[in-house]
Amino acid sequence: MELPLLSFPPVVIPAAALVYGLVHSLTASIGFKSLVYRLMGEGFEKYYRILYSFLSLVALLPVITLPVLIPDETLYTIPAPYVYLTGFIQLAAVGLLGYSLLQTGAMQFIGVPQALGRNYQDRLHTNGLYRIVRHPLYTFGLLFMWLTPVMTRNLALLYAALTVYTIIGALFEERKLLRIFGSAYAEYRSKTPFLIPYLF
Repeated sequence: MELPLLSFPPVVIPAAALVYGLVHSLTASIGFKSLVYRLMGEGFEKYYRILYSFLSLVALLPVITLPVLIPDETLYTIPAPYVYLTGFIQLAAVGLLGYSLLQTGAMQFIGVPQALGRNYQDRLHTNGLYRIVRHPLYTFGLLFMWLTPVMTRNLALLYAALTVYTIIGALFEERKLLRIFGSAYAEYRSKTPFLIPYLF
């Protein structure tokens, strides 16, 4: 059964992605969280991360379904045998993405221990993949996206918007990490690439 197509212009796709990114970054900021804690009470703090993770996923679903609901056209298809190489790189990117989550603690990343009332303190991760780039989750996520074997106009618009958001969001995240970890993060940032590993 085919989904009915929406008569929206393609520009709706990057616009929706960037609005999502703006709200996502705003609700992750220290200032917004402090406001929520004041309104809801300090006891709400332990539930914020898991609620934030859940609502972020729910809000992302309509954004990533837009490309299939709006009329589209194919830009290019990666031919064989190159598609086997890009497919392997995509598979490796998924594995490295998973490893990055394990390094940061997947459950902590989602907010499960915090919601259960367990003591959890933010730690500065500088080992493993974090020695190669400061944001391995973003690096391997973007790599996976852009190696899609069949690239359509709608996917390209979505990926471009998500790439812009990822870069801007990472910069805002680094400001927050500087406030939390101070000189330790400043030193780490001075020695480690942003998203693309050094070749030499």
